[in-house]
Amino acid sequence: QVQLVESGGGVVQAGGSLRLSCSASGRTLRIYNMGWFRQAPGKEREFVATIDWSSRKPQYSDSVKGRFTISRDNAKNAVYLQMNSLKPEDTAVYYCAGQAYNGNYEFWGQGTQVTVSS
Repeated sequence: QVQLVESGGGVVQAGGSLRLSCSASGRTLRIYNMGWFRQAPGKEREFVATIDWSSRKPQYSDSVKGRFTISRDNAKNAVYLQMNSLKPEDTAVYYCAGQAYNGNYEFWGQGTQVTVSS
């Protein structure tokens, strides 16, 4: 079983920064790509960013491109999300996710709350 644990969430003023971390344990060889999703109250969970296991090529949603940076440390089985220039609309629970080799995001963390005040 794969387990993902997020940390680094909190409350920050608009324009501030936070760095989210996610550590993977268990059968980590089952994970291909890793990424971040978020879910705001009353909204569906949405894609934020992903990073390729081998090339480390990142992909971002248009709403965070240029402000967020995803990275991973394969040796530590960890993925990170550096969030700069935060906006109130970034407020959400952020989830770390691991993609299985079948293409599905099957592994999920418990989520970490990010609150951006105006």
